[in-house]
Amino acid sequence: MPSDALKHTTAEPTPPPATPQGPLAGIRILDMATVIAAPFSASLCADMGAEVVKLELPEGNDPLRSLSPTTPDHALFWKVSNRGKKGVSLDVRKPEGRALFLRLIASFDVLVENFRTGTLDKWGLDAPTLWSVNPRLIILRVTGFGQTGPYAQRPGFARIFEAMSGFAHLTGESGRSPQHMNYPLGDVIAGLFGAFAISTAIAERHRHPDAPGREIDLAATEAMFRLLEALPVEHEVLGQARSRSGSRATYTAPSNMYRTADGHWVTIVGSSDPIFKRICQAMGQPALAHDTRFATTPDRVQNIDEIDAIVAGWCECQTLAELSEALTRGGVPHSKVYAVDDVMADPHFIAREAIIRLPDPDLGSLPAPAIVPRFSGFKPAAPRTGPAAGEHNAEVYGALGLGSEALEKLQREGVI
Repeated sequence: MPSDALKHTTAEPTPPPATPQGPLAGIRILDMATVIAAPFSASLCADMGAEVVKLELPEGNDPLRSLSPTTPDHALFWKVSNRGKKGVSLDVRKPEGRALFLRLIASFDVLVENFRTGTLDKWGLDAPTLWSVNPRLIILRVTGFGQTGPYAQRPGFARIFEAMSGFAHLTGESGRSPQHMNYPLGDVIAGLFGAFAISTAIAERHRHPDAPGREIDLAATEAMFRLLEALPVEHEVLGQARSRSGSRATYTAPSNMYRTADGHWVTIVGSSDPIFKRICQAMGQPALAHDTRFATTPDRVQNIDEIDAIVAGWCECQTLAELSEALTRGGVPHSKVYAVDDVMADPHFIAREAIIRLPDPDLGSLPAPAIVPRFSGFKPAAPRTGPAAGEHNAEVYGALGLGSEALEKLQREGVI
């Protein structure tokens, strides 16, 4: 083939210009959930371009509005957690509210709720009723334990999911009490599964446009348990129930947090034989890689106390800068254990704009994590912070044909 032709066939196409329209553009989600888990599902979808309307009671008394961080005047957690959403108020427990809800839901693709099992049914908003006005509606139900089973009616919070899934049993020092982290991890994990579930249902509907609506039963405790993939087989086949071991991994070695001479904590991961050899080189002890106690991962796990003590002793003699330089030069995975101020000041995060500013009508703007993941051709504007209760009533209900007089009447009656 002539060289000119070869050049022509191998030339890379020019990528199209990036647009603010995300992969979920055109999808409408009504989020009537409270606190963190289920609303986080909707927020992740909003990041990807879905139009999300946040429905609250007229009083705007979502518990998240009083959860730290707050100021005397502003619910900071609420603002960042419900970013990118419009806000309406509605009391669906009232007959007028129920009727208005059924008019509203007819134009949405997805409903997100996290009430106790059977609550919407009690209010006359069971799945058959919702599907009677919107046959293709996707209903995401997020609860602690699911729609069925003996625990279905139990209330659930992040720490309950973490405890009952077995996750908290792995967290803490050996021989001491289990621990929770100082953040509701169980909620945001459930939220991730919720966003995945919504996207999966949307993909199915794209393939089968005439498919009926879906009801998605997401139990947050099961979402946490799903993360612990290898633990059931480890228990059944090997007779082991894995427990806490501090920061040390017991499935590979060396893999722990180590303290430096100047008081910093660094995590080092030696999860393969080649990486372990590089650690030995960085420590100036290459012969360790051939020591029969440490030659393979199973060997090192068998002698985990000894190898951990060697690595810890070396780290204790290095400053953070010295340790990082040696490990970076040797290609060893490691990191200082960051606090949030370290994250916000790190040049890599800054270069990637991993922290964005959310426009806020009260405080100007607020920092928050960027949209994850990044799609080619999609360059979104930073979403606005979460709405005030009922902030978009006129816009959303106006699209249903309700004028100012009708809205004022509903407001006087406590419906909106």
